[in-house]
Amino acid sequence: MKKRPMSEYQKEFEAFVEQEKHLGLMILARVEKWGDSKTAVKHKPYGEWISYTWAQFGDQIDAAALALLSLGVKEKEMIGIFANNRVEWSIADMAAMSIGAVSVPIYGTNSAMETQYIIEDAEIRILFSGNQDQSETALSLLGKAGYLEKIVVFDQNIGIAKNDNVMRFDDFLVLGRQSGQQDALKSARSRVNADDLATLIYTSGTTGEPKGVMLTHRNILSMLFDPDGHLTLGPDDVNLAFLPLSHVFERAWTYFTLMRSAENHYCHDAKAILEFLRESRPMYMCSVPRMWEKIYAKVKEGVHTAPTVKKILFNWALDTGGRFASFKRDQKPIPAILAFKHSLAEKLVLGKICAIFGGRNKFFNCGGSAFSAEIAEFFFNAGVLLLQGYGLTECFPICIANETHNKFGTCGPVLPLVDIRVSSEGEIQARGPAVMLGYYKKPELTREMFTEDGWIKTGDIGTVDSEGYLTITDRIKDMMKTSGGKYIAPQHLETLLKEDLFIDQAAVIGDGRKHVSALIVPSFEQLENHANKHGISFSSREELLKNSSILSFYRERIDYRTRHLGQVEKVKKFTLLPREFSQEDRELTPTQKIRRKVINEHFKDVIEAMYQD
Repeated sequence: MKKRPMSEYQKEFEAFVEQEKHLGLMILARVEKWGDSKTAVKHKPYGEWISYTWAQFGDQIDAAALALLSLGVKEKEMIGIFANNRVEWSIADMAAMSIGAVSVPIYGTNSAMETQYIIEDAEIRILFSGNQDQSETALSLLGKAGYLEKIVVFDQNIGIAKNDNVMRFDDFLVLGRQSGQQDALKSARSRVNADDLATLIYTSGTTGEPKGVMLTHRNILSMLFDPDGHLTLGPDDVNLAFLPLSHVFERAWTYFTLMRSAENHYCHDAKAILEFLRESRPMYMCSVPRMWEKIYAKVKEGVHTAPTVKKILFNWALDTGGRFASFKRDQKPIPAILAFKHSLAEKLVLGKICAIFGGRNKFFNCGGSAFSAEIAEFFFNAGVLLLQGYGLTECFPICIANETHNKFGTCGPVLPLVDIRVSSEGEIQARGPAVMLGYYKKPELTREMFTEDGWIKTGDIGTVDSEGYLTITDRIKDMMKTSGGKYIAPQHLETLLKEDLFIDQAAVIGDGRKHVSALIVPSFEQLENHANKHGISFSSREELLKNSSILSFYRERIDYRTRHLGQVEKVKKFTLLPREFSQEDRELTPTQKIRRKVINEHFKDVIEAMYQD
């Protein structure tokens, strides 16, 4: 993908920043443009969808900003948001940034200890909380977490004790509207600068304690800059905010959705995603590989057990869909006979797959961890375009695929404003306007994150091809070296294993060991159905996982998934675990990445048993 000279993009970006100024004014401009003529945001926190026009959305942002001012919030003060996705999340976020305060998201799944750490590190005085569990956690920290003085509860249906330090969001808005701070709001909004700190996003911390990544309005505006017009999202489109807004990926895409005046729907419960997809029928959505791995495995297993005629029809439809989609991607005229065959394939097979996602999909972004090229190609052929991207909280995004520039197995082409290089170790290093200011209160760790000549070190190993497409192969810290001196990329191996319908989680072991082994968490619903179907009786998970036929069943599936790997990479031993890795046990980050060190500690005896002979 050929880029124009970097100087051209930089000039256009400065003009873009000058036009938008900062995120608060960016939203205000859309409020003034659309008023009550168009829906801005929509959610269903109480079982029914609730819509807000741009005017209503803007009014609540103003009211929340006025309330913050009336509570004495100053410029650069940190404001916490501890909630699942909902309209109020964006209102609080925009209200804080409109007055020069700093929005600090906290994952809704965080424990009290993790939440307390962020409150104290960021010196949060005012905290917005979401549902019952989050509000109870927040309340438990009053008087315990230093700095915390006021909790504002989003959910209007939960019971909260009367307390001067706690108020409902509706009352918070009333406070703002009655505050008489309108002139102060106008003045504060005009003083915010593109280079002011906009948000503090705490990394999920696969190693060590979370670090607060400092991002300015300019950093975030660079994430929204699309000078070549490759991202087609517009005013007639609908996006579903599925990933947590506390993650930079979903947060940036939600800002992009609002900037493009599209309608943003909020999913507050990831477990109910299929229901949200049916009802929202989004054209766009951010997602993670695990979602697609599960759907892919289920569809493939269904095809595997289907009658021969159905298998042939399915494979023909996929082949037809792939050829049709390739012509579209390459912007070539579609032959009439192919168009006819595709309409038939869509009616008989492909349309049923697309219907799972609401049937209006244009493209869904996918990122956050390694993703299989095989799965990406499968959905491409089925008419569900998954566009991979890559970045980190400290520099997001670095590259992103689009409808006309998309190669399976890559993260897409490097973005116009980003320079990247590959170090002698194979590490991807980057520079550009999205690079963070640094880690909050951690100058030493900030210095360690950069090279001496100012490039940010991603910690990821990868390659860039001749057309500028980036492929990530693993994390430097995750790379394993067997006792025989052979290097293993565990993420790649774990991705292959999780493509299987009967495998929910996997952790590969092998660093300093004589061979590769794996801890496997089965997909228990599928496994129990399999056991019942084949007359395998069991009284507990533990009993089921020790059954010799079940162990043979998994041995076959693991061998099949890793059939293309070299002998040194194959899983020689494995153990089926009776429970899932969890965030509560610190085995997973809030973004569901595995913490290898913790898993190695928690399952030390199990791991050692795999290396006894």
